[in-house]
Amino acid sequence: MSIAVIYGGTRPNGNAEILTDKAIQGIEVEKFYLKDFNVQPIVDQRHTAEGFKDINDDYNSIIERVLQHDIFIFSTPIYWYSMSGTMKLFIDRWSQTLRDSKFPQFKTSMSSKKAFVIAVGGDEPYIKGLPMIQQFQYIFDFMGISFEGYLLGEGNKPGDVLNDTTALFAASQLQKKLTHV
Repeated sequence: MSIAVIYGGTRPNGNAEILTDKAIQGIEVEKFYLKDFNVQPIVDQRHTAEGFKDINDDYNSIIERVLQHDIFIFSTPIYWYSMSGTMKLFIDRWSQTLRDSKFPQFKTSMSSKKAFVIAVGGDEPYIKGLPMIQQFQYIFDFMGISFEGYLLGEGNKPGDVLNDTTALFAASQLQKKLTHV
């Protein structure tokens, strides 16, 4: 089983990245830092006669590589009680990929995948992060992706998550689970 880690944070070594790295420590993964790619917003053309137009950005090259993996880990800071804008742009583009002739089996392929979410926020994330987790659940349900679990952590300033012993323990438990998949 191969693992793709999709980082949605924009701060180098941000709290979500730190917690995710604890969970994948010693495990071979392919990392995608969305902040390092040019992913343009979707222009909704679902109901036009010509359909979606190609966008000259990095999205297709990312999704081609991500699709090669069996397990996805979505790592995001909690921004305004949701995933980061960087992560949302990436997922929004799935609407286009669902109708892209270059990816005729996109939804079928996605339905064979498993996913985890790791998110860190500074304003009571164990409660206020739950609507975002539910949003991911709906996304995964629509795509047929098996939602295997999530970790929430608390941290605001860089490195704060290292003080969240509950999140660090949960990351160690996920690391054990991922080692045996």
